[in-house]
Amino acid sequence: MASGESGTGGHDRTALDEIDLTGELMIAASASRAERLAAEQIDEVLLARREPDPPEG
Repeated sequence: MASGESGTGGHDRTALDEIDLTGELMIAASASRAERLAAEQIDEVLLARREPDPPEG
């Protein structure tokens, strides 16, 4: 039986995050004049998505 909701919400969230990341990398690649994104450009996209560290205390 297929359902719109999964009992493994963490997997769904991970899949959506991966889809978002892929989209952001595709946008960066299409905006680049080079044939391929340089490692530094990929790092910029990946680091821009990084969540801030929680405050210590």
